[in-house]
Amino acid sequence: MPVNVLFSARPEQWPVYEPLLTKGLWQADLDFRLATEFAPDQVDYVVYAPTSGLLDFSPYTRLKAVLSLWAGVEKIAGNETLTVPLARMVDHGLMHGMTEWVVGHVLRYHLGMDRYITVQDGVWTPDAPPLASERNVCVLGLGALGEAAATALAALNFKVTGWSRTAKDIPGVTCLHGVKGLRAALSNAEIVVLLLPDTPATENALNADTLALPPKGARIINPGRGPLIDDDALLAALDSGHIAHATLDVFRVEPLPPEHPYWAHANVTVTPHIASETRPTTAAQVICQNIVRGEEGKPFLHLVDRNLGY
Repeated sequence: MPVNVLFSARPEQWPVYEPLLTKGLWQADLDFRLATEFAPDQVDYVVYAPTSGLLDFSPYTRLKAVLSLWAGVEKIAGNETLTVPLARMVDHGLMHGMTEWVVGHVLRYHLGMDRYITVQDGVWTPDAPPLASERNVCVLGLGALGEAAATALAALNFKVTGWSRTAKDIPGVTCLHGVKGLRAALSNAEIVVLLLPDTPATENALNADTLALPPKGARIINPGRGPLIDDDALLAALDSGHIAHATLDVFRVEPLPPEHPYWAHANVTVTPHIASETRPTTAAQVICQNIVRGEEGKPFLHLVDRNLGY
């Protein structure tokens, strides 16, 4: 009996992913059928994106796993009709793209690039930046993306402190965890990078209290999730000058409405959710690998802890 794989994502993604998934499953020597429509009780795996509109999994009685195309699973993790394993996307292409974006903006802040790019006023001000080894960077969230970014920054000799819910050990990175660890991690952070998952426990991780912890003049970089930041608290911290600047790639409402104060704020850089994205070529390899593992009776990779939401 063939393995039936349902592709449930935006229609325009099908022509991109279909040949990649077909090639990967052929190479794995699987007897399979891949399509955008099946009778629900005939589906073994769902390749999934929340934009597909599939919300009720209860008719999928033969389903073995849902394999997400997204790194973030907050839109599906709480779905009570989904009772089979859920795997999030951990894609090397996405990881490398995120690392490049984070490192680029950390270096931009570290080197003071904005001053020389946006202000050409004829005033000669040869103020050299400190070395990276003299700059404190904090990465909140040490999952696959956070660990990769923290490791890359440490390789550039930044003094990197990472924070996570539970204890981690990453070479070259000072790893802290728990409530006390969060406050300690932020207390000397000149640049803060947010790469936490979006869960009830992480909502407003940066709020009026925690935004007051970094030294005056700190910078915020958020390519993680919009709800990680209390927007009103950040705007107040920017207006007071305690936070010097914020670069924000993700927001509670996307696209960010034209009237949102972030657009007009002199000390905010808005980027339109471009820090990184799933790369179809490498993502298809991850999906195929998990289908093969499922058929061989091996544990799925990158499983979501439904209680934690990531």
